[in-house]
Amino acid sequence: MDYSMLVMLLKDLVILPFQDIKIELKDEISKKIIKVSSKKYNNRVLIVSPDTDSINPSIKDLPNVGVVAVIKSKLELSNGNLRLTLRGEKRVKILNYKAFNDDIISAYVCDIILPKFEVKGENVIKTKLKEILNAYIESSPNISNSILKVVDENDDLGFLSDAITTFLPFKVKQKLNYMQEVNPEKRALSLIKDIKLEIRYNELEEKIDNNVEIRLTKEQEEYYLKEKIKELESNLGKDAFNDDKITNYLNKLNSLDIDKKIYNKLKENIDHLKNLTTNSPEHGVLENYLDWTLNLPWNTLSKENLNVKSVLTKLNKSHYGLDEIKRRIEDYINIKNINPNINSPIICLVGPPGIGKTTITESIAQALNREYYKISVGGLNDSTELVGSRRTYLGSLPGKIIQAIKKCNTKNPVILIDEVDKMVRDYKGDPASTLLDILDSTQNKHFIDNYIEEPFDLSQIMFVLTANDTKDIPYALYDRLEIIELSSYDIFEKVDIAKKYILPKIYDEFDMKRKINIKDETIMYIINNYTKEAGVRELERVLKKLITKVITSSKSLSVSEIEVVKYLKEGEKLENKEITESGVVNILAYTNIGGEVTRIECAIFNGDEKVILTGQLGDVLKESVMVAISYIREKNYVSNTLFYNHTVHIHFLESAIKKDGPSCGVAIVSVILSKLLDIPISNEISFTGEISLKGDLIKVGGIKEKLISAYNYGIKKVYIPKDNEKDLKNMPKTVLDNLEIKLIKNYDTIFNDLFNKEKK
Repeated sequence: MDYSMLVMLLKDLVILPFQDIKIELKDEISKKIIKVSSKKYNNRVLIVSPDTDSINPSIKDLPNVGVVAVIKSKLELSNGNLRLTLRGEKRVKILNYKAFNDDIISAYVCDIILPKFEVKGENVIKTKLKEILNAYIESSPNISNSILKVVDENDDLGFLSDAITTFLPFKVKQKLNYMQEVNPEKRALSLIKDIKLEIRYNELEEKIDNNVEIRLTKEQEEYYLKEKIKELESNLGKDAFNDDKITNYLNKLNSLDIDKKIYNKLKENIDHLKNLTTNSPEHGVLENYLDWTLNLPWNTLSKENLNVKSVLTKLNKSHYGLDEIKRRIEDYINIKNINPNINSPIICLVGPPGIGKTTITESIAQALNREYYKISVGGLNDSTELVGSRRTYLGSLPGKIIQAIKKCNTKNPVILIDEVDKMVRDYKGDPASTLLDILDSTQNKHFIDNYIEEPFDLSQIMFVLTANDTKDIPYALYDRLEIIELSSYDIFEKVDIAKKYILPKIYDEFDMKRKINIKDETIMYIINNYTKEAGVRELERVLKKLITKVITSSKSLSVSEIEVVKYLKEGEKLENKEITESGVVNILAYTNIGGEVTRIECAIFNGDEKVILTGQLGDVLKESVMVAISYIREKNYVSNTLFYNHTVHIHFLESAIKKDGPSCGVAIVSVILSKLLDIPISNEISFTGEISLKGDLIKVGGIKEKLISAYNYGIKKVYIPKDNEKDLKNMPKTVLDNLEIKLIKNYDTIFNDLFNKEKK
């Protein structure tokens, strides 16, 4: 007879006839099924266990056999869950499923009518089943024998097969097969087969344990599990590692065009991996090594763009000026077109922050159609960061160079090595010497990373290095580099960069349809009041902030100085205050951020005959002061009696900044003479240059940056060494037209110009 029942789906749980299970229900649908079943279906519900991995199986995925279960007890818990005890009653055949309501499924079912079995055959099966069950319990010392009493008290084959299935430690999938098998004879025969397998497994387990115990001593107990695994694999006669991965490694190796020695070494590693168990500590190390080595671009090259016009167009579009580096790239392309095997140059871009060293390198890579990668070595003190560590070390990896190559997936990327002047040498190693091996084209064809351990060709990489100051680049490295100095921008160059590059970039980033009108005078006002840099990085940040304020706070598309002050508040304007007293001079300095104008003050008063220096001075600068005083005393510009019983105090302003370098001698002599002769030196005059004991002016560096800063600061006249005359060739015309540059051989010329009263 057909009848209807509500369906409860139990995933990863099987209930069999005559079996009790306890479950805890959380979802409201299951709770509603139990409630309706209790009222309308005499506390009975149809349990169905779908054989699918789907979280929400469809009706077509549901089986045609289920178990009717009676609700023996139910308890509502304080957390809102419902705890049930269910007992399986019987299997039923499911004729069809249909929707009940609110996602509840019902099913039409009918009782299963079994054919009559031959009594003699059934008795043989029952006898065999009981015998095999006894044997299983005897072979399993940890298994309870409580099932034996249940089996002895019942003689029904269907009950016996279900009771034993419930008792045995089968997996859910296996129990599901037994639940869906309605024929008790077939279930019993399957049980006999499966129990035999369980007995065989127990015997094998015991054999393994015995063999292992024979070899173990008390000191070897901690290795018990490893030995047991080895014995198990020995009995299984097969490797536990995934053969597909070994095949993939071999296919990858055979696809590489590499040296035979490297091929053989990698083949040995793959063969060794094949013989390792996945639990071996060496397995993970070797697998990681092969993943790195086999996936390096041993044969892969990017197709380089060697069209000079195309490359220069792209570089000019992305960067203003920087003509020397652009000419160098042009020369490289021309030579490459003649000789495709020429090595890439090892260029080092030197200049203050913000002038475009990093971004021009990235643009070079894009223009040449090469991959780009940046490695920062500022503060680096460990050589293994560059060349990797031995793979025997815990957590070892290849160095930054190999990591860059793998990331780019090509043998000829452009690799930027940033801030080489900030590397540190200590007990961990000398990164500069290591970097020298990496860059040297005569050695890097066979570069060996400590982790990879096989030679890899770096000769086709274009290395570009950056630094802020040449004096901080390690000498051994400096000797191998092609130095290209990138100087500061003057105010007019910054205005052009802002108009042609920065503002269009901001408009594109903000997706602005209409452009904001900013006059050149306004941009100059921003540069003079809100930026103190050689480059344009800070200028870009300020302009982006200003544009953001304008488009979010104003309807006007025009910006004047009034709006600048309104949105950015008052800036710190560069102000060249007038000098009214003696003993104060302007001095030109070159720092990591470009040229700078600062001041030196001098005081002379009664006291011990000594010199006081303040302003965070380095040893070289202190020596310059000593040379300056000795020169003045020997030259007799003033009476030596002025130094007797007097203390000379020289103070370099901006005390928070460390100062050093041989370029202040001329200014120091001038500030001391100004004080001794009581003659003020105009704030429109400034100095740079070192001085000898004979008064000769010695050549100094950073002339372009210094003169640009003098121009921006409002200086009108600058005294520089005659030997720096050639540095004026690359000066912006605007600076040369607005500065009176005095080229001096000996200090006598400056003394006559500034202090010789008779001449005046």
